[in-house]
Amino acid sequence: MRIRITKEFHFEMSHCLNNYDGLCANIHGHSYKLFVCLRGEPNQDKTSSSYGMVMDFSQLKKIVQKQILDWLDHSLIIEQHSSFIKEVEKLSTKKTIVNFQPTCENLVLAIKDKIQPLLPTDVELFSIRLYETASSHAEWNVEDNL
Repeated sequence: MRIRITKEFHFEMSHCLNNYDGLCANIHGHSYKLFVCLRGEPNQDKTSSSYGMVMDFSQLKKIVQKQILDWLDHSLIIEQHSSFIKEVEKLSTKKTIVNFQPTCENLVLAIKDKIQPLLPTDVELFSIRLYETASSHAEWNVEDNL
């Protein structure tokens, strides 16, 4: 019997969208909510400390903290060809220069790529949901990508 488990994370980040024809072309920030959903069978080994668990939530928290939150939280993320790149490179603030447009959709894919290889082999990444605002989110789901 497979079960899904989900852990919620929060982080603050700023970005701008290169060549965008609206307000998001300006550097601005969001309070993000990230939901990481895993799927697997609960551990049936009664001698294991993770008996009854798909994965210990604390293990997932460690992965997301190191791979995602340490990378993005309180960072300015900007595409390497942005018109702001020269100014941003001079800043002493935390910044992350990427080779993709830092939309919510592309961030979801980058998060998936960072988390997925670190999961135990018997646990499947089922979905990544990233809220950029209270009413707007992007989601990657394994079943959409079979």
